[in-house]
Amino acid sequence: MKIDSFIRVLAGSMVLLSAVLIHFVSPWWLLLTCFVGLNLIQSAFTGFCPPAIVLSKLGWLDDQGIIHWGGGKS
Repeated sequence: MKIDSFIRVLAGSMVLLSAVLIHFVSPWWLLLTCFVGLNLIQSAFTGFCPPAIVLSKLGWLDDQGIIHWGGGKS
């Protein structure tokens, strides 16, 4: 999976999770949705993406932006 696709899946999942938490737990979970949106906007302008950094440090992201789950290069 390419990092761009992973980031979209991760952001979409977080937004859906926050919608569920807003409905069942507290409207304060709307802050999670705002954080995800702001993070997507700033990463578009700066290129700084915390999930990509974490995947790189784990050794799961190669130079071409392909994720190798568990660190295995296939």
